[in-house]
Amino acid sequence: MQSKSSDIASDARINTGLEIGHSLSFARAISPAMQGLEQVIVDIAPTDIPVLLVGESGTGKEVVALRIHQLSRRRDEPFVKMGCAAITPEFFDRQHHHTLDSDLSESYANRGTVFLDEINELDMACQSKLLHVLPDGGVSQERCLGARVISATSQNLEEEMRTGRFREELYYRLNGVCLRLPPLRNRKEDIPTLLDFFAAKYAALFGRPQPVLSSQSLQLLMDYSWPGNIRELENFARKVAALGDERAAVVDLGSPMAESRPRRVPSERLSLKEAARAASHHAERELMLKVLTRTRWNRKRAAHDLQISYKALLYKLKQFGLAQSADSEVPEENPHE
Repeated sequence: MQSKSSDIASDARINTGLEIGHSLSFARAISPAMQGLEQVIVDIAPTDIPVLLVGESGTGKEVVALRIHQLSRRRDEPFVKMGCAAITPEFFDRQHHHTLDSDLSESYANRGTVFLDEINELDMACQSKLLHVLPDGGVSQERCLGARVISATSQNLEEEMRTGRFREELYYRLNGVCLRLPPLRNRKEDIPTLLDFFAAKYAALFGRPQPVLSSQSLQLLMDYSWPGNIRELENFARKVAALGDERAAVVDLGSPMAESRPRRVPSERLSLKEAARAASHHAERELMLKVLTRTRWNRKRAAHDLQISYKALLYKLKQFGLAQSADSEVPEENPHE
C-alpha cells in the first residue's frame, strides 16, 4: 500500500518555470502599500533567503510566492505548493531507507521553490521535523532541503508562539524576510486595475468580449469592504464575464455590496423594516465570511460553528454569491461524516 507521505507528495502542486511563465501574469499595483511591497519582492527574489508571507485569506499570498520564484535564479526549476494542513509527521520520516528528498523526488526537492501554505497548520511534531530538514537545522547539509522555502500564513504567528502552538526557532528560521500583504480594503486604488485584469482573463477564457463596467457599478465596488479580498473580486469579475451583463452580476453577487453603499434616496423613503433587513443581511454575510476564513472554507466545520445545518449553509452561500468561492477553496466534503 502506498505510504501517506507518498500520497501527500503526489498531491503537491508542481509547476515548472516554463509553465509559470505561460500561466502567471502579475497585475501591477498603483497603491503605495503594494508598490513598496513589489520593490521588496524585486530586491529579495534573486537571493535564497526564506520568506514569510502574512495576510488575510484571499490577499494573494500564493501569487506573491510565484512572483518571487519567477524573478529568482530558480525560475526554470519547479515551484511546489504544499498545504501544511495535510502534512503528517510520517511525511518527514525516512521510509524504506529514503529521505525527504525521495518523498518529494530528487528531481525537485533540492531545486526550485517550496511554498508551504498556512504554515500555522503544522502540528508540533511536524514543526520539529521541518526544523531539522531546513538549513542549519542541526543535521548534515546533504540531508537538508535544498529548495528555497517560502511560507505563508493568515494567522498571527507571534501569538501562536506565545500560546505554545508554534515553535519559536522554526518561526525565526522561516522568517528571513517577512512580507505583510495588505487587505484589499486598504488598497482600493488597485481595484480598477485588478478588475480589468480579471475581466480580460475570464473573457479570453470564455471566448467573450471583455466586459466594461459602468461608473455606477465601479463606484459600488469601490465602496464595498471586500472581506474576501482579491479572491472575492476575482470571483465577481468571473461572473460578470460569464453572464455578460454587469447588472445581472451585481444582482447575483452584489446585494450585500449594495447594502454597504451609501444610500442616495432620502432616509424617509427607507422603512425601518427595510433598513433592519439590509443591516441583518450584511451582518450575516460578514459573519459567515469570518467563520469560513477561520475554518479555511471547510463548510462542514463552518456550519457547526455557526450552529446551522449544512444544507442551510449551502443555501446561504448561494444566496450571498459565495458558492463558487467555497467550491474553489476546499475539496468535496461529506456533510454526514
